[in-house]
Amino acid sequence: MSDNPHQMKRLKTGAFERRLSLAKAGLVAGTRFAAGAAGSMFASPEDREERRRRNVAEQAQYLVRELGKLKGSVVKIGQMMALYGEHFLPEEITRALHQLNDDTTALTWSALEPTVRQQLGDTRFAELAIDPEPLGAASLAQVHRARRRSDGTELVLKIQYPGVAEAIDSDLNLVTQMLRLTKAVPQTREFEEWLDEVRMMMHREVNYRQEAETTRLFYSYLRNDDRYIVPRIYPEYCTDTVLCMSFERGVPINSPIVLGLPQERRNRIAEAALDICCREVFEWGEIQTDPNFGNYLVRLGEKDGDTDRIVLLDFGAVRDFPEDLLALARKLTRAAFFRDRTAMLAAMKGFSFFDNMPDSVKTSLAELFFLAIEPFSDLSTAPAEALTPEGRYDWAKGRLHARVATFAAKSAATRHFSVPPKEVMFISRKFMGAYTFMTVIGAQIHARSLLEPYLGQEAGK
Repeated sequence: MSDNPHQMKRLKTGAFERRLSLAKAGLVAGTRFAAGAAGSMFASPEDREERRRRNVAEQAQYLVRELGKLKGSVVKIGQMMALYGEHFLPEEITRALHQLNDDTTALTWSALEPTVRQQLGDTRFAELAIDPEPLGAASLAQVHRARRRSDGTELVLKIQYPGVAEAIDSDLNLVTQMLRLTKAVPQTREFEEWLDEVRMMMHREVNYRQEAETTRLFYSYLRNDDRYIVPRIYPEYCTDTVLCMSFERGVPINSPIVLGLPQERRNRIAEAALDICCREVFEWGEIQTDPNFGNYLVRLGEKDGDTDRIVLLDFGAVRDFPEDLLALARKLTRAAFFRDRTAMLAAMKGFSFFDNMPDSVKTSLAELFFLAIEPFSDLSTAPAEALTPEGRYDWAKGRLHARVATFAAKSAATRHFSVPPKEVMFISRKFMGAYTFMTVIGAQIHARSLLEPYLGQEAGK
């Protein structure tokens, strides 16, 4: 089959090409930013601030357009900065970075085939009939269906773009330099540590050997639970840049098909999704930190009474968390569940992140935790509109994800810390993603029973 004329022949992964493109974009943005600042020198303080924000927003939009043209790791770096950079970057920049689209133009099969053949070897490559048309393309890789010729087994090959892994460090350095030319990023130790974390996350994303192991780990966790499907790994076709899994059918979580299911079926899907979150924190200590809906599908039951199953697709962003932080998360959850402010303040002791806060700020944080756990509680403090006539929690009407974000933004705590530990950011994003999931799917459940097994006998009272 000939190549699709709408697909790309190659990515700009050469260091010189990307350095030139990014340097040019950064220079233009920096010059425009400086000119805008000079033009507002004699304006009133109010007008000067408004012009500054508008100037930053305009240059951020320009930089994002330039980043999007390069594809590859630059796009993923920008997305990570958008997701975790709210504590470091101006709002105008994170808002622009959120526009980076992971649904990129695919590479032609002729551009990928030599790499796949070289990685698998001629014998293994010949065992597979690979569809040259990709199932999907993202910033770091694209996915192709395949069939094993010997037995017809349906497979999926996740194929990393050539040169992407090698370009990560230089791309991150170039993006950072480009942003610094706008004079809009901080020159602090915390910012440098955060950049190192982004670098580590990027290298984790392209480590297919590790992703294969993590996928196998979650397969072992969930193999006897018929609510979930984890793809099987086929190690004979896995390499440093090729990940081979079983092909698993399903429809997107937010598709009209799923959203149109009867309420009870959607509730069961929602409970299964929340149960995974609880088990990650309380049982496994391995947490999927990417809340992207694209990491999940739903395989609908074929006949009445069949279980609708969640298909878990991407394990590249799974992190194992230190035991002391997991213990802290569990203690805070338990204290919030029982609305025990004394226990919550005691759990915070010994962690520098909390120890440096005034008591009033810790109290404000406790109220935030009490709000965040609202659907898991006895619902006595939930707003009336969030409760169904049957006494269930209506996630869409409760708007919890929005209320938590609003409370956090107005909380006195925000004046006393701007850089929470990276693990706190990951867990926060994880659960805000889960809460958004509950809202989108229109879940009406009381989630208390999901937490009770982990909180001791008192929870059952």
